[in-house]
Amino acid sequence: MAEAADFQGTGHPPARRWLRRTASLIAGAPLLAGLVAGAASPAAHAAPAPTKATGSRTVDVSLDTLTPSAPVKGDTLTVSGTVTNEGKKTITHAQVDLRVGPRLSGRTAIDDAAERSTRASGAVAPIGGTYKVTFPKLTTGIPQDFSLSVPVSKLGLDEEGVYQLGVSLTGQTSSAPYDQVLGMRRTFLPWQPEATEKKTQLTTLWPLISTTHLSAETGSDDQQTPVFENDDLATELAPGGRLEQMVSLGNELPVTWVIDPDLLATADAMTRDYRVRSGRSTIPGKHQAVANQWLNALEKAVQGRKVVALPFADPDLASLAHRGKDSGALSHLQPATDVAGKTVETILHTKPSVDFAWPVDGAIDPSIVDVATSAGAHKVITRSDSLQDNLPYTPSAARPIGGGTTAVVADTRLSTAFQSDMTSAGSSTIAVQKFLAQTLALTLQVPDNERSIVVAPQRMPTAAQAQSMARALHGLDPERWTEPTDLIAAAAARPDDDATTKVPSSSRYPGKLRGQELPSEAFGEIRGTQDRLDNFKAILSSPDRVAAPFANAIDRAMSTSWRGEPDEAQRYRTTVDNYLLRLTAEVRLIKKSVLTLSGRSATIPVTVQNQLLQGVENLVLRLKSDNPTRLKIDGDRTVAERPIKIDGGHSQSVKFTGAGNANGPVQVTAQLYTVDGKPYGDSMTFQVKVSEVTPTVMLVIAGGVLLLVLAGVKMYSQRKRAVARRAAVGPTDDRGQAGGARDTDVEPAPTNTDSEQPSDLTPDTGPESGEPSGAGEKVDR
Repeated sequence: MAEAADFQGTGHPPARRWLRRTASLIAGAPLLAGLVAGAASPAAHAAPAPTKATGSRTVDVSLDTLTPSAPVKGDTLTVSGTVTNEGKKTITHAQVDLRVGPRLSGRTAIDDAAERSTRASGAVAPIGGTYKVTFPKLTTGIPQDFSLSVPVSKLGLDEEGVYQLGVSLTGQTSSAPYDQVLGMRRTFLPWQPEATEKKTQLTTLWPLISTTHLSAETGSDDQQTPVFENDDLATELAPGGRLEQMVSLGNELPVTWVIDPDLLATADAMTRDYRVRSGRSTIPGKHQAVANQWLNALEKAVQGRKVVALPFADPDLASLAHRGKDSGALSHLQPATDVAGKTVETILHTKPSVDFAWPVDGAIDPSIVDVATSAGAHKVITRSDSLQDNLPYTPSAARPIGGGTTAVVADTRLSTAFQSDMTSAGSSTIAVQKFLAQTLALTLQVPDNERSIVVAPQRMPTAAQAQSMARALHGLDPERWTEPTDLIAAAAARPDDDATTKVPSSSRYPGKLRGQELPSEAFGEIRGTQDRLDNFKAILSSPDRVAAPFANAIDRAMSTSWRGEPDEAQRYRTTVDNYLLRLTAEVRLIKKSVLTLSGRSATIPVTVQNQLLQGVENLVLRLKSDNPTRLKIDGDRTVAERPIKIDGGHSQSVKFTGAGNANGPVQVTAQLYTVDGKPYGDSMTFQVKVSEVTPTVMLVIAGGVLLLVLAGVKMYSQRKRAVARRAAVGPTDDRGQAGGARDTDVEPAPTNTDSEQPSDLTPDTGPESGEPSGAGEKVDR
């Protein structure tokens, strides 16, 4: 990078001073092999070169603490740590010394020195005197603790700047019975005894981001109980967990909070009843108290502080730009930004800025900037290894890149200072001292030019990394060479006229990052899920109960957190889509058996079942005859339709009229459609057997009718003769009896010609079931 061309020459006076001091020390101190040419003892000449890795790395020197990190006049510097013999032979006459090297000439010199942190050097003598720790022997594999305290006045620090500070272990072995450097650990000592006239404005981002934990699924109840993919978030939120540490540490630091609102929404869901996926079922979640405690602590920590809300679920802007533009996925960005602001304000009761986009690792190209601004952002957080400057100093972060967009360029060295393993005290101390050294060297590049610098660390620091960052920020005395500010102020700072404003081309986007992007197929799957969701929402009486959990799940499927986890990302997308398919299948057509149509017309019922917890509407059921010559629907139609509206947990039997014109089986197809004509669910096909009345049957029926008529004529004749006989006999006798023979004929009971006839439509098998069954709707988030 161009800023590597730091000012040269500022280190020459200290170098001469160190030569003089080294020469004076040589006169009265035992010499290390190769310390100064011509000054070594004969034994040293015969010894192996101490700068070889095999000799100087025999002992591992761990520098665990260094206090104060940036001393001033009158301080006492205390260094502690451990030394461990990793060689095969016992070391005798072991001695731990402190060595102060020359002042480094700039940021590049610091980088070079860091690369040589474990190499021995005979160019600098130890402090000597009483400022040492001795061990009679160092046995292989057994660590020994040490602690050295030296007044700053004894360190020989003159001019302001960054000095090398080394802790060395010298000793002897049976095969090399002379003093030699067997272990070395270097670090950096910032020396700025008085405040600089112009201080660097330093902005540090403090990210609260996690992986995806919440699914689209909700419990099978009216309470919309959320279902978590796992319970890992509870570990992060619990005391000592990663996110708990981020909040407790950040509460005491001058930082800008950068928050993924999905984390807040997920933690908020944990404060109430929730369930956790366990195999094929779910179990109750038990960490409501942990979530409540974390949210309460966070709410207190952000009050009166600057908060930046990323779009909901922290979408992978680079993946969208490079692989998702043609999938329609970009339409999710603006809603994700809108939801972000509302979520943060609702849960934390503070109004965030939603004007920033943060591509992964700050890597940008023109397409990424376009996608970022499509989300509503006017400021893009990038990094100096992406938007490189050809300057001998580090310019301010803000700069215009066209179209009303501001690039906020974070310093790469400072932003990546804590990305390695910080679990050991030694690695943390080295990282903290290097961070402090870089900030001082940056300030001293052009002391008269006050600049605004941004630190954008990794998105999800571990607890140890967060602790190391906090130590470094605490070590920056705001009265010395830096002054804390926030991201909004940094973005509004006056840009450097000579700083680069040209966005790098797509060909310069890092290949490693490109290989971690979501594939194009992923965005195709997401689009398919979205289309199904749109169809599903269109038929629901309360679509919001489904829209929110699935919209959030689709946003989560595009999260930056899936980088490097392609299998997990695929599994999550599949889980979301399968659950949506199960829900849509709760509204379906009940399978029918073969039906028989006896006669020219009859009713054809089709049953629609709704097993959701809410009603469905805006649906149309269409019934189609595959052979209209043989069977027509609703008169002379080939296709007939009925509107559908069913309450949750109910079924509806929809009736059509079938008219048969010829005998034989006919395939009939039933299909549900949304009101805009899109098919909904699977079609259902069944068979109707048309059985028309034949001429033979008509002859039989006609013969039967004729017999009835003849019987009726005969009965009428008999009745008429009986009436005539009674008339001929005359009036009744005195006892009231009629003359002649007594009438004993009885009128037959009338035949009930209106008796209920069997149904014209008789299924070959048992009756259809129209009762709802199965689990209810499982959506409610």
